[in-house]
Amino acid sequence: MEDERPAKGPKIVPVKNKMPASIQITAEQLLREAKEKQLEYVAPPPRQKISDPEELAEYRMKKRKELEDAIRKNRLKMVNWVKYAHWEESQQEIQRARSIWERTLDVDYRNIAIWLKYAEMEMRYKQINHARNIWDRAIAILPRANQLWYKYTYMEEMLGNVAGCRQIFERWMEWQPDEQAWNTYIKFELRYNELERARMIYERFVVTHPEPRNWIRYAKFEEQNNYVKSARRIYERAIEFFGEEHLNERLLLEFARFEEHQKEHERCRMVYKYALEHLPKSSCEDIFKAYTIHEKKYGDRTGIEDVITSKRKFQYEEELKENAMDYDTWFDYLRLLESEGDFAVIRESYEKAIAQVPPIQVCLVLFSE
Repeated sequence: MEDERPAKGPKIVPVKNKMPASIQITAEQLLREAKEKQLEYVAPPPRQKISDPEELAEYRMKKRKELEDAIRKNRLKMVNWVKYAHWEESQQEIQRARSIWERTLDVDYRNIAIWLKYAEMEMRYKQINHARNIWDRAIAILPRANQLWYKYTYMEEMLGNVAGCRQIFERWMEWQPDEQAWNTYIKFELRYNELERARMIYERFVVTHPEPRNWIRYAKFEEQNNYVKSARRIYERAIEFFGEEHLNERLLLEFARFEEHQKEHERCRMVYKYALEHLPKSSCEDIFKAYTIHEKKYGDRTGIEDVITSKRKFQYEEELKENAMDYDTWFDYLRLLESEGDFAVIRESYEKAIAQVPPIQVCLVLFSE
């Protein structure tokens, strides 16, 4: 008996929502995402073994077309330009590589890395004059790019062209670069035992960058080379330059230590006293400490007592700044001043103390009289 039941077809699922999706995805987007995620494995092309000049020319033409197409797609992507130039260099096509670098500079002449790579290529192939030409162009266009100057001077020094290297440094210093550039120039001169030249550079250096640390470095350099009078004069010039309003604690400390090394203990004391008189009281802690150590090592009892007195005076003045109505501190402070015997200072301090007396007490004294 035959089965007369009708054959079942595929089950039809009703569409619930026929509206278009809010986010539309194109086939191009799907392919791009697949390539980015490398969902499909693409085998690398087989390694070719080129055996004749015609095959080599064909390979080069194909490769150049690929690289040119990559540049055409994104002209501002420097990686493609660099890759192209390096490939031409690998093919020993130096003239073509130069052409690529020049085209790259036409696109972005402010890119320091491009100038560096271009010049380094010329240096690798010992094309010194070409390299010099590139460095000269680079520093003329980008004079504030220190890396270009460093590389240029390094190349000249490696070639043994000391005079040429010095000329480049002089051109660099005209732009008043940062401190590291000046120090590099000084070290260059010292490598060739040009002590007088180094001293002249230091003189220009402290004029261009007159920070206290540079004055100290200059003075220590003179001291190390036994120019003691010159070192002392540099410290004195630095103090004159900064004046009383902008005195630097470290500068005065180094000056005092310099005099101590020269066994000029009286000069050293004068520097410490000058610092205590002219520096803000809040900056004198290290000065007091160094002054005390100096007097304990080289001073007599009177000198040590002077330091202790100065320190106590400093403490009293700080306490009176915080609380001008602290009369016990005023009495101790005035007694200390009386022991020193400077009548002008004593009179002035008494007037300051009287000015702090509250008006009600003045009225009480007048009423009692």
